[in-house]
Amino acid sequence: MRPPARPRAAGTARPRPADQGAARQDRGAPEPDRLGRDLQEEARPRPAGQAPGRPRPERPARPERHDRPARQDRPATGATPSAGGRVGVVSDQLADRLAERTAMARYRVWRRIGWTALTVAVVAGLVWAAFFSPLFALDPDQVQVTGEGTTVDVGEVRDAVTAEAGVPLPRLDTVGLREEILAMNAVKNVRITRSWPDGLAVALTSREPVAAVPQPGDVYALMDAEGVRVATAEKVPKGLPAIVTSLSDAGAGKRALDAALAVLGALPTELAADVKTVSAATQDDVRTTLADGRVIRWGSGADVPLKTKVAQTLLRAEPTATTIDVSSPGLPVTH
Repeated sequence: MRPPARPRAAGTARPRPADQGAARQDRGAPEPDRLGRDLQEEARPRPAGQAPGRPRPERPARPERHDRPARQDRPATGATPSAGGRVGVVSDQLADRLAERTAMARYRVWRRIGWTALTVAVVAGLVWAAFFSPLFALDPDQVQVTGEGTTVDVGEVRDAVTAEAGVPLPRLDTVGLREEILAMNAVKNVRITRSWPDGLAVALTSREPVAAVPQPGDVYALMDAEGVRVATAEKVPKGLPAIVTSLSDAGAGKRALDAALAVLGALPTELAADVKTVSAATQDDVRTTLADGRVIRWGSGADVPLKTKVAQTLLRAEPTATTIDVSSPGLPVTH
């Protein structure tokens, strides 16, 4: 362990050995022989371009090693690749790939354009064939009318339909045609169906008259169960009962007529065919007279199905009764 340094008094310098300064002076001065050699070298002529100073000894050339080939696959930065080198090959490959990708992109674009044009052409052709060509045009010989009943004029319905002959079925205005047919007399409902490729099916629901109502001028109005006037006849058609109502009050007569028609419209076919006349003094006093002269009092037009069942039962149970009152079906009365 080094002992601590002793403190020196201010203004005093540490003494040095006498030989130390001399050694330093001798070390800084050049030797005489060496100085002479340097002066001779300075005086010796030098080739142009050679910097003055002490020449550096040349290093011996490093012998080439022939045991490994020179690497040409890693050219120095900024060096120009020689023809046939790897750099040229890579550049050509990149150019070829870029050209190939460009050609493929161009091919995809043209293929997309081609498919789009083909689709548009096909759709346009289908639209033209469906809406404008005679391929689906209505043929009058392919029009079928059914359900005309006994009151609808089939010729009038057919004329209205065949007026659209030549119009393609997709463009046919079936709604307007239906409204036109419904406006005809005795047509209650109609259903129009396209029969491809060029036909039309018209299914009618006719209004069938259930009674003949006397009218001024000795004519009869043929009425259906809803009180719609179907036709006019000079006499009561065979198998159709006549309705006699009070015409003193137009409102009361209309209500009595509606009640009588409601009763007739609800009767089963076998019983309705046996009715000869119907009278309705008021809307609550509807009576029917059968072909054998027996009278059935129905009262109002309410609960007609129940009243019908009771009346048919009493007609079979009491064949000698001349009057059957079912105005109160829970308490029927016979005379």
